[in-house]
Amino acid sequence: MAGGTEDAANRYSRLDVWPAAELMTALWEGQTRALAACAPALPLVAAAVEAAADRLAARNGRLVYAGAGSSAMVAALDGLDLGPTFDWPAERLVLLIAGGLDLSRGLAGAAEDDEGAGRADAGRAGVCADDVVVGLSASGASAYTVGVLRAAREAGALTMGIASSARSPLLDAVEHPVLTVTGAEVIAGSTRLGAGTAQKVVLNLFSTGVMTALGNVYDNLMINVRPENAKLRRRCTAMVARIAGVDEDAAGTALERHGDVRRAVLGLAGLEAPEIDRLLVETGGNLRRAMEQARSGSKTQE
Repeated sequence: MAGGTEDAANRYSRLDVWPAAELMTALWEGQTRALAACAPALPLVAAAVEAAADRLAARNGRLVYAGAGSSAMVAALDGLDLGPTFDWPAERLVLLIAGGLDLSRGLAGAAEDDEGAGRADAGRAGVCADDVVVGLSASGASAYTVGVLRAAREAGALTMGIASSARSPLLDAVEHPVLTVTGAEVIAGSTRLGAGTAQKVVLNLFSTGVMTALGNVYDNLMINVRPENAKLRRRCTAMVARIAGVDEDAAGTALERHGDVRRAVLGLAGLEAPEIDRLLVETGGNLRRAMEQARSGSKTQE
């Protein structure tokens, strides 16, 4: 059985004097083991995706990420990328980090041990039954993160926990526990290595799955990407052209007129702005469903 994240593996004895090439091989092998550890957890992640998408679609709640130390950084990285990539609203994202978000002095290590602070932060954030709360802790023992999750569950929020240690307080605290057995780190206790990689992978899968289920992806295209630079504007134009079956000049014109990919595609289908807005509201912003309803309506009128 794999050792815990804090264990010191004998196979890496005298690591500090290993040649760089051998050190790189050992570190790389640790990363591949971390990736492999995610595979058995895929059904658990899938169940969490379905539950979270249902909750967020029905209640217009928020995604709340909680963590301490390097786990908090992994959580923040995933959460902050949802806006630019999927146009996830800033008001529907909450980051609860032990010691706060001001990292100018580095991470506040001692804050990890304060369950009361986690509970208090969840309360100040107004975590409620509309929300989905995801907590990360490699050891599963971060008192701060456990405090957030316990308070969130008591408030009726949907809770998910990611840890690399079985039978840990964090996994016991949530409805959707995701265990990735990454074992002892190459550098003992340095969970920014294997356990951190597993956290990043699981969060990437989870948030991408949720955003896809909420209609932010059409086919395999991220149709809600924010066109904040020339590259992304070109990408949006290409997406409109591909989905609507028009050339890029027509797609660009439609994009300028309607403002985003979904509206541009529906506009090219012959719909006017009020009808586009109505369809997107009725379908929760899901382009595929909106297109199907538009086609259905057109056939009915015929």
